[in-house]
Amino acid sequence: LFLGFITKSPGSYSKNINGKISFYIIKHTYYLMNVMLTKINTLGFMKAPRNTTVVVAMSGGVDSSTVAGLMKKEGYNVIGITLKLYDDAKSSKKSRQCCAGQDILDAKRVSQQLNIDHKILYYQKKFKKDVIDSFVDSYVAGETPIPCVQCNQTVKFKDLYSYAKEMKADALITGHYVNRIEKNGHAQMYRAKDLTKDQSYFLFSTTQEQLNFLRFPLGRKNKEETRKIASELKLNVADKPDSQDICFVPNGDYASVIKKYRPQSFQKGNILDIKDNIIGKHNGIINFTIGQRKGIGISHSEPLYVVGINSKSNEVIVGDRNALVVKKIFLKNLNILDEEQLIKNNLLIKVRSTGRLIKSKIKLTKKGAEVNLEEIETGISPGQACVFYLKDNFGDKILGGGWIVSAENNFLST
Repeated sequence: LFLGFITKSPGSYSKNINGKISFYIIKHTYYLMNVMLTKINTLGFMKAPRNTTVVVAMSGGVDSSTVAGLMKKEGYNVIGITLKLYDDAKSSKKSRQCCAGQDILDAKRVSQQLNIDHKILYYQKKFKKDVIDSFVDSYVAGETPIPCVQCNQTVKFKDLYSYAKEMKADALITGHYVNRIEKNGHAQMYRAKDLTKDQSYFLFSTTQEQLNFLRFPLGRKNKEETRKIASELKLNVADKPDSQDICFVPNGDYASVIKKYRPQSFQKGNILDIKDNIIGKHNGIINFTIGQRKGIGISHSEPLYVVGINSKSNEVIVGDRNALVVKKIFLKNLNILDEEQLIKNNLLIKVRSTGRLIKSKIKLTKKGAEVNLEEIETGISPGQACVFYLKDNFGDKILGGGWIVSAENNFLST
């Protein structure tokens, strides 16, 4: 371009320069006018929905199907993705699970009805390795695992996030009931409007990078509103029951899954009281969880609960309800979603998905965190998650959390 300029006469050179400057000014004025006229869309992007590509994680249920329908109705370029995670050949037609064969068919039908692209990703091997094997190992170790968190942490929000990025999508949309509020370009997670459906506990391990990319359109809706929208969109899953079972655990029978993958783990052992007296026998620690009352197989003057499981000695410890009261828990593998200094303040924690918020003091350590409970809570087990919350003007903000390694009470450590 420069050589072209210097071959022209001084007059033509000046006209050329002036012309280019004028073109530059007009071009950028037009661009700025477009920016000023363009409204921020419902997902927070400064462009029209038709120019915004979103990947919707579709499980085949009413929530994710409704989200896909909403995105389509608002004019977004929608790509539905369904994950096939496990072999469902022997699953019951009546089981209320997700990611099974029928669910994949439902997701496909909804996509066809909405006229959106739909893809199926086959992740059975990865799901087996990262979720099922981890679940089995945790139970064999005497813990109470939460495979849904592991699934979100690995397959769903890690691999699906990467796939959505490869598809050049602007956002990954899910049907989770959780609020996402963006402040100064920084996304934060809050409990959902419908606390009976709030899923923030299961999403504590979401990274900041993932959260910035994710959107949760149902966070400010209740279940009745979701089903109403699904009916208005005439989706064939509008009345479909919610999935409740863990997808690879038929009818909630955990022992059958352990027996399938680790049959050798069913070893007989002793049942002890809190004073180390042998008071009975068991057929495998796999059959017990902390806080369990029924099925212990011991007659006693007062109700007995499982208060400890020692996988090394293959022993189950039982005691009265007072022995379940936990005062301190220790965490590993923390995920922090905000400034660490906020974690040092007095916070609220949750140790089970349907549990209450508990006042606690948290001390960060090199290995994780030490949590001192200021309210009575019982039946806390290793393998569960402990999620941190902080109340502010917008609601209950999730600051992250960690995995419970051990718990202490007046009688013993688990």
